[in-house]
This record gives sequence, structure tokens and C-alpha cells, in this order.
Amino acid sequence: MPGARSAALKALLRVEGREGYSNLVLNAELNAAGANRLDRALATAIFYGVLERRIALDYLIGIYSKIPVKKLSPAVREILRMGVYQIRWLEKVPDSAAVNESVNLAKKNGEGRSAGFVNAVLRNFLRNPGRVVLPDKDREPLRWRSVRYSCPEELIAFWQRAYGESVTDGILESLLEKPAVFARVNNTRISEEQLIERFARENVRAVPAPFPDHAVRLETPGELSGSPAYREGLFHIQDLPSQLCCLILDPQPGERILDVCAAPGGKSFTAAERMDNRGEVLAFDRREARTELIRRGAARLGLTAVRARVRDAAQATDDLPSADRVLCDVPCSGLGVIRRKPEIRYKFPAAIDSLPDLQYRILCRSSRLLKPGGLLVYSTCTLNPAENSGVAERFAAENPGVSPFPLRLPTPVRRVFPEPDHQLTLFPQKSGTDGFFIAAFRRAD
Repeated sequence: MPGARSAALKALLRVEGREGYSNLVLNAELNAAGANRLDRALATAIFYGVLERRIALDYLIGIYSKIPVKKLSPAVREILRMGVYQIRWLEKVPDSAAVNESVNLAKKNGEGRSAGFVNAVLRNFLRNPGRVVLPDKDREPLRWRSVRYSCPEELIAFWQRAYGESVTDGILESLLEKPAVFARVNNTRISEEQLIERFARENVRAVPAPFPDHAVRLETPGELSGSPAYREGLFHIQDLPSQLCCLILDPQPGERILDVCAAPGGKSFTAAERMDNRGEVLAFDRREARTELIRRGAARLGLTAVRARVRDAAQATDDLPSADRVLCDVPCSGLGVIRRKPEIRYKFPAAIDSLPDLQYRILCRSSRLLKPGGLLVYSTCTLNPAENSGVAERFAAENPGVSPFPLRLPTPVRRVFPEPDHQLTLFPQKSGTDGFFIAAFRRAD
């Protein structure tokens, strides 16, 4: 399937050039190529496999290539990564196909003069697998972990300083696992049991999630966006920490809820469902295109309580009506969702230093929108104390009118290390979910 490999190569080059998020880039290339189901499956496997294992792949290529990996042209580098990944990790792809298609890719992408080099490196890799030796774990522990888990040394060292070696090793192990897919049941239209039965009729196996209520795990998710259950608005895809965040927010029927950084809208939808679609959920994003995503999602789910509009949570000076509850799921570095967006690991530490100030500003501005006694929930999908507990503690210290509010956690949720009772950090190796942080505060009556 040469079309699949061509689409994967184009998408990889765009991601390495930082042209967009991996999932959006790949979908765009597959749509442009008119890829069929089989092509999409192969392209997706190669694309994400190469992204997830980039450091390990470069290490392997470096063993067999006379030219340093960094000195290769971007196209040749990606083609070799793709070839080695198929040989090493895609058992269903014959070695001969991996080599031949890599050579063809070089020729078709203006790298004909390098086709022989690509062929030689890959065949040398096949003939001499014994040359692969990882760095010494005792003498170079950081480099060993970097190659073993395909994670930058700088990020590993950062996590070790923040959470300790044991927790960091758990995070790294989780990077090699495929993340589970969870759905939030639209309880305004169907029950959890009924949705599981409906999925079964559509050849999708689903089971109840460990927490919270109205959550199911999709064990054979497949392509859900075209399914009748999806079109009828019976569910939306949402990882468990985001659903837990809405459980902690605890919106009640008839209340006014503000979701100040809402796109693409999942938490707004869950809040409206928890309110039985009675009350107001005002959902905001600073870009019109992403606000439109919220509107379309709410319409599909039949959630008339959700109203979306453009608003910049960090800059807005408008007078919104005060709210019973405010959710600040702020922009963050995304270090908790690397399994879903593997390219994030290679962007560290760009922009991290400036994020806490932005997050703090959003939190302070949003707290002014609370009614007396109102609840404020702060959340991120990152594993970085400066963006998480650092922002939460600064906010508590500098805003005397708002006090920490203890979290009421479902029984299956366990803390990995001691934290204040109004804060929670979720780690993928313990919760089986994305990495996530939640903190709650209440305005004085």
C-alpha cells in the first residue's frame, strides 16, 4: 500500500516542521490522498509508531548509518525511521516490503540519489541485528531511559526532580501502552446499560468504566464518528479525568455554569448532561472556529443548555452574569496526554515557563465571575507542578476571598503522593487514564 506510506511520510514531515497537532495533520493527509480503510490503518500505525519511537529509531539508525542522523535530509530521515519501525515493530509487514517501499518513497520524494543509501542501511539492519545494544543502564541511566522509552533526557530529568524516580519510571512505562478510549453517556437520551447494548448491536464492545457514573470503556472502539449511536448523540468521547473534573464541579439543574476555556466542548457537554440539560452552560473559546465546534457538538447531543461564544479568558473585561460554578480547564503544556499526542514530548520545554502566569491570570479573572458560595474548579492535562500545584497554591495565597475546597473522590481514585485535600494529580500508570490535575476553590458567602 504505497499510498499509505506516502501519506504517513507527508504527515511526519509536517509534524516535525511543527505545522500542527498529529491527529489533525494525519487526517488531513489521509483525506487528501483519498485513503481507503486499509490504507488509513497502515498509515496510522506507521505514523504514530514513528512519532512514539523517534528517539529509539534514531538510536538504531545511528548504529547502521555512516552519516549522523542529524545530517540526513528531513525526508531521508523520516523514510529510514519508517523503514526501521516497520521491520522492528510491525510484524504483519514483511521485511522485504518495508525495505522496497522505503526505497520507492525516496525515489518518489526527490531523494533518488539517496535510494541506495536507504536500501543499504535497512538491509544492514536486517543482516546484523546483533549490533543493537542499548546504553548501559548503570553508567548512563538517563540515556538508557531515553532510548528505552523514546523520551527526551531533559523531560525525564524534569519528571524525576518533580515526582521522584519511581513515579517517573511509571510514567515512562505508560508511554509504551496504548491509551484506553472512554465515552461519556448522554444520560439525557439513554442509560449506561442501554448504550452498552446499543454498542453491541453496532459491533462495538463497551464495559462500565471504574469511575465516575455514566462512563464506559470502549474495548473495540473502531471508527465511531459514522456510527448511528454517534449521529443520534448518545455519547461523546471523553477520558475519565475530564469526566471526574465535571463530577467534582457537581453542576446542578437550573444553575448557571461557566466553562471559560471550553473547546472542543467535552466538559461543557458533560456538565449539561449532569444538569439534565436544565440551566445554562456558557462555553467560551477565543477562536470562532473552535467555538463553532462546541455549537455543533451540543446540537448533535441535543444539549440546548449549552451556549457557546467567542471570549478570551485571559483578556476579557466584559461583564458576564455571575455563575454558580466556574470551570477553568486552562491551556497547558499537555505533558499528561503524550500517549495521545506523542509529538508533545519533543516540544519540551518550549513555552512552559510562560504558561503558569497565563494560567494564573485566567484563574484570577474567572474567580471574579463566581456568586458568593460559588465553586471554582481549576484543571490541566499536564504533569508539571509549576502549572498545577504551583498555580493553585499561588491562587490560594493571593486571593483571600476564595478558599480551598476539599475534593470528594470516587473510591477507585487513589493519590500517588501526599497532596492538599483540594488538589489531585492523576498519573497514567496508577489511574489508567491521561495525566491530569484538578484543584477546587469556593468563594466566601
